[in-house]
Amino acid sequence: MRINIKASGVELTPALSSYVNDKVAMLEKLLVHDPAAYADVEIGKRTKHHKSGDWFFAEINLHTEGRLIRRVEEESDLYAAIDKVKDGMAEEISNVEKKKNTLFKRGGRAIKRLFRRV
Repeated sequence: MRINIKASGVELTPALSSYVNDKVAMLEKLLVHDPAAYADVEIGKRTKHHKSGDWFFAEINLHTEGRLIRRVEEESDLYAAIDKVKDGMAEEISNVEKKKNTLFKRGGRAIKRLFRRV
């Protein structure tokens, strides 16, 4: 899976880049059926006007099978935001897979009912 990383308002260090690559590469295990999938990851600081501390965001746009799966999270720590968005994206991917399996089973049940009536 290709991973494109963009940093907004923060410097993209090699350590930060490898951390994002490790976390997003874990999502590839959930996408075993689509080798052409790619992820656009954006990390950074939204604004500079908060009264107490900095707020960071992490956003993943996953393009797979003609579908876009998107997740955005905000936290007071950049690494926590990356972890949270990765966990949320894994949940979104599993929901999409469950929906596909449900539709497949529903179609199978309909065909089975049709043959029983004949």
